[in-house]
Amino acid sequence: MRSDVKKSCEELIDFIDKSPVSYHAVENIKHMLADKGFTELAEADGWKLKSGCKYFVTRNDSAIIAFAIPKKFNGINIVASHSDSPCFKVKESPEMDRAGAYTVLNVEKYGGMLIHPWFDRPLSVAGRIFTGKNGKITGKLVDIEKNILMIPSLAIHMDRNANDGHSINAQEELLPLYSVKNKGNDESFMDAVAAAAGCGKGEILGSDLFVYNNEKGYIWGPDGEFVSAPRLDDLQCAFTTLKGFLSAAKYTKLSVYVVFDNEEVGSSTRQGAASTFLSDTLERIYNGLGTDTEKYHRDLTAGFMLSADNAHAIHPNYASKADPVNRPVIGGGVVLKFSGNQKYCTDGYSAAVVRSVAEKAGCKLQSFTNRSDIPGGSTLGNILNNSVPVATADIGLPQLAMHSPFETAGTGDTVDMIKLVKKFYEQ
Repeated sequence: MRSDVKKSCEELIDFIDKSPVSYHAVENIKHMLADKGFTELAEADGWKLKSGCKYFVTRNDSAIIAFAIPKKFNGINIVASHSDSPCFKVKESPEMDRAGAYTVLNVEKYGGMLIHPWFDRPLSVAGRIFTGKNGKITGKLVDIEKNILMIPSLAIHMDRNANDGHSINAQEELLPLYSVKNKGNDESFMDAVAAAAGCGKGEILGSDLFVYNNEKGYIWGPDGEFVSAPRLDDLQCAFTTLKGFLSAAKYTKLSVYVVFDNEEVGSSTRQGAASTFLSDTLERIYNGLGTDTEKYHRDLTAGFMLSADNAHAIHPNYASKADPVNRPVIGGGVVLKFSGNQKYCTDGYSAAVVRSVAEKAGCKLQSFTNRSDIPGGSTLGNILNNSVPVATADIGLPQLAMHSPFETAGTGDTVDMIKLVKKFYEQ
């Protein structure tokens, strides 16, 4: 295993481990940007920007846009990914009594999750809480970190047909076990959240809390060719595109790095791809530079966007589910995604651009299409084109077990994405 591949994937695993939910992912991205000289802006402030400088701005603490402004430029280069992954959201007043013996948490599914793998795994809770003091609402990130929950399976002895297929009831069968009742432990779930946040339970006025898989990722395979971890979709793209963005030797156009939230639930939030976050920010960049909107609209015509969201690799045990021809494999490089119904917005022109960049970057590239009788999912690109109409290609990294709480991808592909994005910003 090459040393650069090992180093990049160890950094990826560490990033994912420190990013249990979207809020923490964006916080970690902020630190990485600040370390490279990017200045933080606030949407509520006036912006006076300078050519040759680098900035970033967040929305809702779960979406972020960073941009580098060359001294002179014509056109815009954008790479977009997302910070959220399928998981469980903790409901209000979450504690529930079960059988007079246990306390479980009332949760609901977030996103199109693969449910069965969530059973019998160590789980924790992270998110953010809001407190109020002197009439001011203050938010704070929270991560309990230790294993405090599990969703136990029903023993095979009590459901002899379990292996023949079982429809899971989300309200009855997916409630994580929190504690045994009446065993001397009077700490409620919200007591644990407050302790992790460093405040009293009574101070918490609101919260956005999620259950996440607390297992740490690892590299495996005879030659270290695989990396498995929670939340590879889409933190693997968020991380690798950031590394490519930060490692560019020069920026030839207005260079923009974007991470949205809520892709897994349709993107229709103020911090999602269907929001005005990107278009607002681009317009404010031009205004902050004292440039008229005419140049902004001209630069859009010379713009290009990479929509980066992981892709399906052909499965070793379900090869018939893949397209007969376009069958990405782990280790085969970055995936260029096509869809006739425009779920992905790659076309002949944008494919040619990506292939040209990949050749110059010296990285591998492969193509994905769904089987014609299996409808695929959509992602960021076609949504973003409604407000930022630039030529766009959908790309991703090949992976297995997408939307499972523990997914598998390729170590070499991780480095290929960094190289591709680096070259993209330099072109």
